[in-house]
Amino acid sequence: MNDVSMPYETHGRTGQKSRTRTALVTAAREMVANGQTPTVDRAASAASVSRATAYRYFPNHASLLAAAHPETGTQSLLGDDPPDDPAARLDIVIRAFTTLIVETETQQRTMLRLSLEAQDAAPDHAPLPLRQGRAIGWITEALEPLRGQLTDEGLHRLVLAIRSATGIEALVWLTDMAGLSRDEAVDLMRGSARALLASALPV
Repeated sequence: MNDVSMPYETHGRTGQKSRTRTALVTAAREMVANGQTPTVDRAASAASVSRATAYRYFPNHASLLAAAHPETGTQSLLGDDPPDDPAARLDIVIRAFTTLIVETETQQRTMLRLSLEAQDAAPDHAPLPLRQGRAIGWITEALEPLRGQLTDEGLHRLVLAIRSATGIEALVWLTDMAGLSRDEAVDLMRGSARALLASALPV
């Protein structure tokens, strides 16, 4: 598990603490997979952990949701020996990203709903832990060979454009609103990523 640990977990019986944290996160993820809203109290009950102990690991609802997100532990999508060509690198990342989204669609939809509800409840609050921009990092890593060909601002805008055309938000719109099948939606997202990259490259 690559989630950021709370200070409580970094000393003492670290092995037991790691197992307790894993149990809480697993319980929360099972709730998300079932379309339920996980809370620290509910996760503690499901994991047979006391409420007081659970709050030492997750002091609030947002920190638990961030840990329960399906993408939390994934640091890179490029693999061990990625190609140098940015188009090939991007295709690897977008294929892996869209596969992840489809395979965890129920959880992704639940997290999207919870994220939007939290934002509506506190629109002026700090950025939500759920929207930590992991996909932004994956896409940026894919396009690193373009540094020097594009300005930093231009590269960032390209990454944002590609992210806006992929992910759970795009999948929901393409399937629920546009009526595409999941395979059609994935093909369109991958094609959009390729087209956006091609349009941004210097002639």
